[in-house]
Amino acid sequence: MGESPTIETRTDQPYAAIPVKVRMEDLGSVVPPLTDRVFGWLADRGVTPVGPPFWRYVVVDMDNELELETGVPVASPVEGNGEIRAGVLPAGRYVTVVHTGHPDTLVTATGDLLDWAAERGLEWDSDGNTWGCRLEECLSDPAEVPDMREWQTRLAFRLRDSA
Repeated sequence: MGESPTIETRTDQPYAAIPVKVRMEDLGSVVPPLTDRVFGWLADRGVTPVGPPFWRYVVVDMDNELELETGVPVASPVEGNGEIRAGVLPAGRYVTVVHTGHPDTLVTATGDLLDWAAERGLEWDSDGNTWGCRLEECLSDPAEVPDMREWQTRLAFRLRDSA
């Protein structure tokens, strides 16, 4: 892991997203085009994004299907329709780390982050394969950073409440 993870407190964050179920091997071909559809939907309604697009992993079952949302944060709640779902990323303590590298290397970066937390006795907001909030935030704009090996992705995984 290049950068050291940190723990930060985040507030609730409204977003718009498209939910999808996909096998791991199809992730790279199915999910990225959905981000453009969310941006287009927001633009059609005059809604400005307030942060980087993200993939929120709801269920992580590497042997079967992943359930995730490809989303974009917005300043205030929106009302979804059709394929677009409105939601709120929950407030709480998150372990975050910025990874630089090709998206194919995110599996290793995620494993490193999970190991880092385990070594410190941190507990995720997770019940097995189902996660309260597990994000990959896309910090690089492919139009500005064409070399995928230079892309930056922030991993942000919510910790279980200590109360």
